[in-house]
Amino acid sequence: MSTLDSWIADTEAALNLQAGSIPLDLRNELLDLTREVAHGVARVAGPLTCYLVGQAVARGVTPAAALAAVRENLPEVPPTAAD
Repeated sequence: MSTLDSWIADTEAALNLQAGSIPLDLRNELLDLTREVAHGVARVAGPLTCYLVGQAVARGVTPAAALAAVRENLPEVPPTAAD
C-alpha cells in the first residue's frame, strides 16, 4: 500500500467515512483538477477548490457535475509559443 493509500485510509477512518470513499478514478480527477486550479488560478486555490467540490457533492451534486462546473469556471490558459 502506498503512502497516499495509507493516508486516505487513515483519514477516512478518522472522519468516520466508509473505506474506499474515493474511487481511484475520482481521486485522479481531483488531483488533476487541483493541479489545473493551482496553475491556472493560484496554488492555494487547489486544495480549497477540492473542499468546495466536496461541499457540492455533500449537497447532492454528482462528483462529475461538480468537477465539470469547476473546469468550466477555470480561466483560459493563454497559448504558449510552442502552440
